[in-house]
Amino acid sequence: MLVNKKIVIFDMDGTLIDSVGIWNEVDRKLSERLGGQPLSEEALQTRRERMLREFSGRENPYLEYCGFLKSEYDSSLSAEQIYRMRYEISSDFLKNTVDYKENAEQVIRLLKNAGFTLVIASATRKQSMDVYRLQNQNIMRKAMLDQYFTRIYTKEDVRKMKPDPEIYLRVLQDFCAAPEVCIVFEDSLIGLEAAKNAGIDAVAMYDRHSDPERGQIERISNYRFENYSELYHAILKEGIRASIL
Repeated sequence: MLVNKKIVIFDMDGTLIDSVGIWNEVDRKLSERLGGQPLSEEALQTRRERMLREFSGRENPYLEYCGFLKSEYDSSLSAEQIYRMRYEISSDFLKNTVDYKENAEQVIRLLKNAGFTLVIASATRKQSMDVYRLQNQNIMRKAMLDQYFTRIYTKEDVRKMKPDPEIYLRVLQDFCAAPEVCIVFEDSLIGLEAAKNAGIDAVAMYDRHSDPERGQIERISNYRFENYSELYHAILKEGIRASIL
């Protein structure tokens, strides 16, 4: 899996951190404020992912998504106002609730100290990523992002969203790296598709919110892990050890 690899690229939401369910809760509260009827968590997530995929080529897919919500709920608010409201709702969650997936920080430390270059390539907004970097104590006390990751790419760094491979092609370009020396860790089908479209081996990390796409995820990924403890031991079995204890 990691033999002959030099650059390890992680997605953020749903892969490194347990946050997809939180965004479902944010959208539930947003829908309520806009006067919508209650939807199940699965329905909220399916709708959001469907619309973001549809708007993936636009300049700001999340703003377009909020424009969709404006029409869906016949809201008097503008798309921009709904967009701001969504991130106001999310603020407390991002600072105080979001955390690494269990044992993810152990894998991060192992890989970094074994000499791999670590990168984050995420559709997360820079504003949200900055909260994770500088304000979220759950993340900061376990493994500060700036300490372990050489580069963090966010939504603002690219024009097209996953499954378009732009963000991964950008990593290859910036690091002057061939796809063969890189590996990507993703939880979602669209993320795995983006990695494969860039010619990079892709590892699927389990996230329950991706269960509806499980069959496709298993077919497209090169490797699959249920959790970070399983991944950690798989890395050790390959003979990879931290050079710094």
